[in-house]
Amino acid sequence: MEAGEGVSSATPTEEMNGAGNLMDFLDEPFPDVGTYEDFHTIDWLREKSRDTDRHRKITSKSKESIWELIKSLLDAWSGWVVMLLIGLLSGTLAGVIDLAVDWMTDLKEGVCLSAFWYSHEQCCWTSNETTFDDRDKCPEWQKWAELMTGNSMGAGAYLLNYFLYILWALLFSFLAMSLVRVFAPYACGSGIPEIKTILSGFIIRGYLGKWTLLIKTVTLVLVVSSGLSLGKEGPLVHVACCCANLFCSLFSKYSKNEGKRREVLSAAAAAGVSVAFGAPIGGVLFSLEEVSYYFPLKTLWRSFFAALVAAFTLRSINPFGNSRLVLFYVEYHTPWYMAELVPFILLGVFGGLWGTLFIRANIAWCRRRKTTQLGKYPVLEVIAVTGITAVLAYPNPYTRRSTSELISELFNDCGALESSQLCDYINNPNMSRPVDDIPDRPAGPGVYSALWQLALALVFKIVITIFTFGMKIPSGLFIPSMAVGAIAGRIVGIAVEQMAYHHHDWIIFKNWCRPGADCVTPGLYAMVGAAACLGGVTRMTVSLVVIMFELTGGLEYIVPLMAAAVTSKWVADAFGKESIYESHIQLNGYPYLNVRDEFTHRTLATDVMRPRRNDPPLAVLTQDTTTVEDVETLIKDTDYNGFPVVVSRESERLIGFVQRRDLTLAIKNARQKQDGVVSSSVVYFTEDAPQLPASNPQPLKLRRILNLSPFTVTDHTPMETVVDIFRKLGLRQCLVTRSGRLLGIITKKDVLRHMAQMMNQDPDSIMFN
Repeated sequence: MEAGEGVSSATPTEEMNGAGNLMDFLDEPFPDVGTYEDFHTIDWLREKSRDTDRHRKITSKSKESIWELIKSLLDAWSGWVVMLLIGLLSGTLAGVIDLAVDWMTDLKEGVCLSAFWYSHEQCCWTSNETTFDDRDKCPEWQKWAELMTGNSMGAGAYLLNYFLYILWALLFSFLAMSLVRVFAPYACGSGIPEIKTILSGFIIRGYLGKWTLLIKTVTLVLVVSSGLSLGKEGPLVHVACCCANLFCSLFSKYSKNEGKRREVLSAAAAAGVSVAFGAPIGGVLFSLEEVSYYFPLKTLWRSFFAALVAAFTLRSINPFGNSRLVLFYVEYHTPWYMAELVPFILLGVFGGLWGTLFIRANIAWCRRRKTTQLGKYPVLEVIAVTGITAVLAYPNPYTRRSTSELISELFNDCGALESSQLCDYINNPNMSRPVDDIPDRPAGPGVYSALWQLALALVFKIVITIFTFGMKIPSGLFIPSMAVGAIAGRIVGIAVEQMAYHHHDWIIFKNWCRPGADCVTPGLYAMVGAAACLGGVTRMTVSLVVIMFELTGGLEYIVPLMAAAVTSKWVADAFGKESIYESHIQLNGYPYLNVRDEFTHRTLATDVMRPRRNDPPLAVLTQDTTTVEDVETLIKDTDYNGFPVVVSRESERLIGFVQRRDLTLAIKNARQKQDGVVSSSVVYFTEDAPQLPASNPQPLKLRRILNLSPFTVTDHTPMETVVDIFRKLGLRQCLVTRSGRLLGIITKKDVLRHMAQMMNQDPDSIMFN
């Protein structure tokens, strides 16, 4: 009976007559009518209808004069202008974040004497004394111990560097935590669960505000630089959506219509992924597959344009200094072979199992944080996790560096010029082959010690990420998940490579591994493992594969990536359908109707509607016998979001539906502006108010705010159909009738509660309207 609680979101395509005249009360619009309160759901049908009316007015006016024609053209182009601005701002912010993270990550280890704002790499690039073999060492770059004591070697220098590394990490994370707590509590987390909920039609005021944008941008740099096991890629989607919300407020077309605003936010999510990974096409597909609820063709084109502009802006800034847009550009020189599909699929299985383990463990920890004393000490938690991460990460060279650098090294193929420990193979001097085609060789001691360090790094990353994601700081999950997969993949890749080298006469290697030939690429296994683990956690498939090949440039390796992504999704889905984002939506109790959930139970609308058998009767208004006082009492005594209007209480024949907020504003406005409206004035929802004696108080006609075409179903409609209607039309509520008589109401919250009950979950976990 809570009229109008909640809404889903696939925007309607039909125009609902009657909702279009909402703004014409008393023949002139009054402020705030048709708007929504915080933590409520929008009415997609009404928003669609209002936009259709607005468009019709503009089109008819454009024929009147040249000026009106220009205004109509400006209105048509405003969408593209907004996309251009979103692309420019999100690309610029991403570039600035990348550069700042590089510098601050290196700041934990040392400083550049020639220019303190240079990162380690930039410092040694500009030095004249850098040699190719020692390109990481130059006199201009000094570690803290060397700068303070003049001594760069020995246990004392190591301990001093270790101590300062931990100190910087704690400082960065404490500063980030403080900024989030004081200025923008909504800047914490990845933001994608909330973006998904907002795009489904929910209102969270301030979540995409200016302060959130500013604080999230600054704190994102701090938390990534602190060395915590999190990424900046997910939060960049939130940052791009904040940019979109900022520019929407400049155009009334978007600021006054929540449905249109969500089209822009869908496109902004694509721009966010585009700048996060340098993957514009993957960004559009990510928005379509993972984030958006309603994605018309027009939004697809605009997403593409926004992602293109964002990627172009990032490329102009060139934060990676390699004139490439992508984060992990790799070039492999060998094809893959059919037999390798077996280890690729096994990596897919590992990714699915890791995804399941991570989701369950992380949700259990977050639930514990919400329900115990732990949740009261967020600062202490952040400091503790940062301290543990820094203490355990420093001794291992693979966990000490930033996660992006680690993934980049794991993806890399071992060329002749590589100085990495992972490329410490034993060379055969009798081999005379071109430099760029190095054959498989036996692993040297460096490779074996690297494998031990990677195995420890894998266990560390798996455990620490569970406790890091969900803390009250900005935290993305893309990069940590990819790191887990890339480490596992590289270990498997080296194992297969050495097996092929030492047993090239085995039947499986005979066909494709000649002695002295380069037939296994360990970097490719790292790439496939990264895709598998990211897919296991997020349940992405198409967009994941596209992001991965855009990210690495490995176009010919689409089949291994597809095989791993699909296997990962199948394995993870066997243990539970929800991705990490949907699990967090559920944990937070947001009213989100998941398109992927199937409803197969045989229940009817009458089983779900309210009032139930022992409930008080439905709160309704009559079309011509309710007074202003009756309406105000009803609003005061109930918290329903709207009320059905009937001919009379005896007939219960339905006329329409009126929103609580519109009713409150209309009465308040009438008392201020219309003479003679008092508590005993009769409220009319009919076309014509009857002629009343002069002694009667002035009546109040509210036909204009009445929705004359509320969505109705009969009491025998299967709930399967009702759930589908709520999903596809984005309804807030639906009225239940029998032979034209009003029986009850079903709200979005009722639908969600019923679905939770059918799946043996707690129906009271749905918190908001």
